[in-house]
Order: sequence, then structure tokens, then C-alpha cells
Amino acid sequence: MIRSYRQFSGQNLGRLAALSDGIFAVAMTLLVLNIRLPTAAAPHTQEPIWAAGALAAEATVWNVLVPLAPQLLTYLMSFLTLGIFWAGQQTQLNHFSRSDHRLTWIHLVFLLMVVFMPFSTALLAEFITYRLPMVIYWVNLFLLGMLLFISIEYASHAGLLTAEATKEVVAASRRRIIVYQILYASAALLCVFNTYLAIAALVLFQLNSVVVPRIGPLNRF
Repeated sequence: MIRSYRQFSGQNLGRLAALSDGIFAVAMTLLVLNIRLPTAAAPHTQEPIWAAGALAAEATVWNVLVPLAPQLLTYLMSFLTLGIFWAGQQTQLNHFSRSDHRLTWIHLVFLLMVVFMPFSTALLAEFITYRLPMVIYWVNLFLLGMLLFISIEYASHAGLLTAEATKEVVAASRRRIIVYQILYASAALLCVFNTYLAIAALVLFQLNSVVVPRIGPLNRF
């Protein structure tokens, strides 16, 4: 009997989890490496802190740091983003009994979107007052969420879930993805008025996801 290659390829969950951990670690590191200090001719002085020359040097450092605010803000937002999606993927992998060819490639495409995150972050940081970079960043978020949703749906229909992955567990996973994608889309729409407002809303929703405060209906997701 002739067997198809797809029947036995891509079944090792451990290798998939290891690859995911490595790619997430690299992507998170690249986020901070994109923060570049502008060159500034700061005077070297050993004068007392209250001396005029020392105060001028301190002011120069502040003048260098202030323009970095957009980069630091987007770094924080994207680090939270990658942390949330890493936790989401690991939660799914823990509920898979095994993988197969299609599920492995779903997660490889998911990792492709993870690798894209440093680029969309750098683009948003460089043009933080423009709407198009905010839209591109949101598309990155949407694709990450969509691929996790496709993953849990495929695994459920293909019989790849463990016994612990009950209908309630799968429903909770679907609900969390859908609700937060709606919240992210709502936040991104605020860029019509102000991109900083959109970013602030995204960060607040992410913090809610991380901290899980007991705030009424949001505590369910």
C-alpha cells in the first residue's frame, strides 16, 4: 500500500514548540534592537551636578531621549503583543495530542507573522502619526489571531486534541481570540482620530489580557 508523505510528516509537537520559542525570542530581541540612539555631541564633564556645564550635559541627554518616546511606546506594545500570542500558541500546543502536516504549516505561517512584527513595529515607530502604518500593524495582529483561530478549528476537526481539551476549553479559546480581535480592531479604528489614541487603547486591551483584572464581562476572556 502506497502511503502519502502527508500522512507521517510534521507530527513532532516538541520540535514545533522549540522552533516557536526560538523565533519568538529572536523577534522580541529584534524589537529592542530597532531602538536606535540618535547621535548627539554630549559634552564630557566632571563638573559638580549643580554646575552650569553639567546641567547643560543633562539637558542634552534629555533632548536625545525625548525623541525616542515613540520607539519605546511601540516597543512596549509589541513586546506585550508577542508575549500574548506566544502564550496563546503554547496553550494550544499543550492541548494537542499530536500534529500533522497541515497543522505544522499553519503554525509555520503563524511564525512568519511573528517574524514580521519587528518590521511593522519599526514602521509604526518611524511614522507614528500616520494612519497607514497603524493599519499595517493591525493587519499583523489580525493575521496572528486568525491563524491561531484556524489552528484550533483545524485541530478540533482533525481529531488532534487531547482528552483534556473539552468542548468548553475549545469554546473558551475561540471566544478569547474573537473577542480580542474585535477589541484590537476597535482600537485600530481610533487612528481615524488620532494614532496615539489607537495605540493607547491597544496597550490597555493588552494589559487587560495580561493582568486579567476582575472587571465584569472582560474577566471571562
